[in-house]
Amino acid sequence: MTQQRILIVGGVAGGASCAARSRRLDEDAEIIMYDRGPYVSFANCGLPYYVGDVIVDESKLLVANADLFQERFNIQVCLEHNVCGIDRDRQTITVENLKTGEKREEAYDALVLAPGAAPIRPPLPGIDLPGIFALRTIPDSRRIRDWITTHQVKTAVIVGGGFIGLEMTENLIHRDIQVTLLEQLPQVMPPLDPEMVAAVHDLLRERGVNLCLGDGVSGFATAGDRIQVSTASGQRHTADLVILAIGVRPENQLAKAADLAIGERGGIQVNDQMQTSDPHIWAVGDVVEVQDFVTQTPTQIPLAGPANRQGRIAADAIAGRASTFRGVQGTSVCRIFDLTVASTGASEKLLQRLAIPYEKVHLHPGHHVGYFPGATPIDIKLLFAPETGKILGVQAVGESGTEKRVDVIAMAIQTGATVFDLEEAELCYAPQFGAAKDPVNFAGMIAANHLRGDAPIAQWSDQAWRSHCLVDVRTVSEFAAGAVEGAINLPLNDLRDRLTELPLDQPIYVYCQVGQRAYYATRVLRLNGFEAFNLTGGYKTYDAMQAT
Repeated sequence: MTQQRILIVGGVAGGASCAARSRRLDEDAEIIMYDRGPYVSFANCGLPYYVGDVIVDESKLLVANADLFQERFNIQVCLEHNVCGIDRDRQTITVENLKTGEKREEAYDALVLAPGAAPIRPPLPGIDLPGIFALRTIPDSRRIRDWITTHQVKTAVIVGGGFIGLEMTENLIHRDIQVTLLEQLPQVMPPLDPEMVAAVHDLLRERGVNLCLGDGVSGFATAGDRIQVSTASGQRHTADLVILAIGVRPENQLAKAADLAIGERGGIQVNDQMQTSDPHIWAVGDVVEVQDFVTQTPTQIPLAGPANRQGRIAADAIAGRASTFRGVQGTSVCRIFDLTVASTGASEKLLQRLAIPYEKVHLHPGHHVGYFPGATPIDIKLLFAPETGKILGVQAVGESGTEKRVDVIAMAIQTGATVFDLEEAELCYAPQFGAAKDPVNFAGMIAANHLRGDAPIAQWSDQAWRSHCLVDVRTVSEFAAGAVEGAINLPLNDLRDRLTELPLDQPIYVYCQVGQRAYYATRVLRLNGFEAFNLTGGYKTYDAMQAT
């Protein structure tokens, strides 16, 4: 068999995985990996925690180095080498040694593009001023740490409320730096639905973050030895440090210059074997546009897990194997102080935008049984197909056990499972870990009861409850502490004795604090001839929606 020459551009998640997998599949192939930076295969997800002194040893961020790739895998790694051109007809690349300036051509049988994505730096006035940073690489994190030390930073402005923005907020506060967080949208964590991040907004403010939502940055200027950040609303924030966490865009310049097919979002178009429009070129990681597993539409989600899997699949394809990439679900998790925020699959916003029919339930179960010390709630939103109950997505926010539930449902989505499957899921149980009816089971049960017609749910957002009978089945004291305007209070324990107070000729919308007592009440009412609906998620969900 003729020896293959495999060249890989980019050496972090996707590129490094492809290189190592290629060697495990082909002992004879010549494999060379190029990276513009001084490091290969580093943990870029850990960079905010290195800035925040949670990770204090920089070497811990290095998953592997060039020597390891050479000695263990017989893979040549060329660091500080920029691949600046592709000649598809001759199957060669042009490589520049950034230390010497020397350029050379290298031939390939298979070329893998894994350059990743670059932080967005919009062309705003003053954006290149000293003290304004983006975070992508170890040298970036080193420069931010040095700036904090040498300028004795006490205040910072973070632009963008996504993963990096929130993680940087937490880590700068960990270093006793006051933070103003600017987000152009009316919520942080834009992929999630608004009501699901209300608790995150509250927590950020409790921790002293100056949270400015719905206000984008318009420019930067010097203010003595500090930086003044101006916003679209006319506000001005002065700080010692600015972090740009606006988002990323694919590093597609090399692919564009080679006339490879590019998607609407700027990612390189690939098939399910990660092959580009050129049969000798593959692309993986943050630079590619792939298919959303749930909606079956093109998408681009820069996450390490999919990048690693794509690298393996590209290696399989180059070796002649039939492996294919299923698509991405966007399964992700972020820790913000005491809260864990996790999600997988489609959000309600996405389903609405694509006009995909859906139903939803909200619930707020404890992460383990209430009688065992330390139980805390998890706010869960489950989205599913109205006809079949097929699971479309889930979002969860809580202190403990949150990502575990999302991981379970992520796997359920992979298998095409329904809410009826969640009802029957057999999960680990001990008092300190969960309950005999796990939150995953509860989510399935609520949705399944709705689809069967046993306990139909209603949505606060639909507003139908405003023009019909609204019943609060909490206790008198709970009702007095705060209730929905227009509701009448019929505590659950008194409900059977007071049924005559309710109309039989119109729908009755029932709520409690989180939904469980309203479920019991809905069953009582329906068994007594009333057309009753449970307002999903109860007063807690209503309150969160009012905050958005």
